Amino acid sequence: MASPKETNLSVVVHKAGDLRLENRPIPEPGPNEVLLKMHSVGICGSDVHYWQHGRIGDFVVKNPMVLGHEASGTVVKVGSSVTNLKKGDRVAIEPGVPRETDEFCKTGRYNLSPTIFFCATPPDDGNLCRYYKHNANFCYKLPDNVTFEEGALIEPLSVGIHACRRAGVTLGSKVFVCGAGPIGLVTLLIAKVMGASHVVISDLSAPRLEKAKEIGADFTLQVKNESPEEVAQMVKDLLGCMPHITMECTGAQASIQAGIYATRSGGTLVLVGLGPEMVMVPIVNAAVREVDIRGIFRYCNTWPMAISMLASKKVNVQPLVTHRFPLEKAMEAFEATRKGVGIKIMLKCDPNDPGP
Repeated sequence: MASPKETNLSVVVHKAGDLRLENRPIPEPGPNEVLLKMHSVGICGSDVHYWQHGRIGDFVVKNPMVLGHEASGTVVKVGSSVTNLKKGDRVAIEPGVPRETDEFCKTGRYNLSPTIFFCATPPDDGNLCRYYKHNANFCYKLPDNVTFEEGALIEPLSVGIHACRRAGVTLGSKVFVCGAGPIGLVTLLIAKVMGASHVVISDLSAPRLEKAKEIGADFTLQVKNESPEEVAQMVKDLLGCMPHITMECTGAQASIQAGIYATRSGGTLVLVGLGPEMVMVPIVNAAVREVDIRGIFRYCNTWPMAISMLASKKVNVQPLVTHRFPLEKAMEAFEATRKGVGIKIMLKCDPNDPGP
């Protein structure tokens, strides 16, 4: 258990542009909760967005909020009703916990529950801190051969799993992924392991496309100033046909347009990346060619599958971690993420264990 001298250093956003390192009280777990000593927490684009802008859409930072939702740690205390975990268990944290058993929970789509608790989405605190309490049912035990960093990366990996499920990726699928940031790259990884025969991935950045090639992209496409129609034609030329499935992971208007033009008739476009609320898209082109446009919101029922994939070494996410910072240097880490340095930056919350 935490000794009285230990503090709970936390990364807290107060308002747009105001990010602080603060000591907060070590929380006490409720009956169905566990207290975790945090180990590895990835920085997500949404964390940076809350710091820079103080809001994402309707989610506005009104009170100080702890950031972080890509996380893993060790159980140090269990609530009175917890039976599935014990002290010393290493766990990955699913950040979304339903507050009620509503219609969405009953049908297994709990991510759509309007009252869900979600780490680092106002007003709910995240887990970029030394000690954090969480619902035990949403903490998943990590096998010995899965590292803490891999455990933290299950969160972005889950976005890829949920997107590929919604897209219907299967054996022999030809897939176009728009954007080679962390989410584009995990979507590529999952599409390949779910049976996609050929994946082409596009981005503006040559280094990111190099990373994509390294982790299994069949083709890469560096977009410069081509029109969306031209990008679609380039994708067709690379694959030898139009893709069955397009995963749009940028949220950029031109990229969504290219995604519609690129997808073969009767195929599916999944909107994974989120950009401006209103975008102009060639909706008639999609409609008359029966291109299904689907959205995703986070994920559901993905942690067990992700853990199995990591434990069996079917998926290797380690190459995505390019930089590591101790929690005390969180400001530097956030600045590096804002500048687009590397792929995934990991904060190490346990000063006694800086390893993966």
